[in-house]
Amino acid sequence: MKRNSRKKARANVVRLRTWTHAQAQSAQLYVASVVRSVREHFLEAIRGHNRLEELSKREGRPDRNAIIARDDAQREFDAAKARFDDAENELNRLDVYILDPLQGLALIPFLQDERLAWFIFDLFDNEPLRFWRFQEDPLDTRRPVSTVA
Repeated sequence: MKRNSRKKARANVVRLRTWTHAQAQSAQLYVASVVRSVREHFLEAIRGHNRLEELSKREGRPDRNAIIARDDAQREFDAAKARFDDAENELNRLDVYILDPLQGLALIPFLQDERLAWFIFDLFDNEPLRFWRFQEDPLDTRRPVSTVA
């Protein structure tokens, strides 16, 4: 029985690639490109969702044109969501994770004092890798990268 519980515990372990600051800086242009794509596809999906909501709120029985418009809007929404998922998965394969797609924020893992920490990538900052935080810090915590050992 104990043997199986150890196997299950091992199966739940997630391996996370940690980055150095130099590695994160060298990948900055690529990460920016993918984060920009994630943001654009997220905005497309929001627009598609809003369009679907608008078409669904119309009163009365839908005519042929309304049905076609709703189907087209659904297809556009599904395509935008799929593009968003693809772009997000591309980042996740690098062990980079979106924090806020609208604000263009992503997290890049690293170790600081043998603890999990995250570089905060900000698409709209002149210095996209200016800040970091520990895993257990509140999400709005920002420490200057100059303090990384």
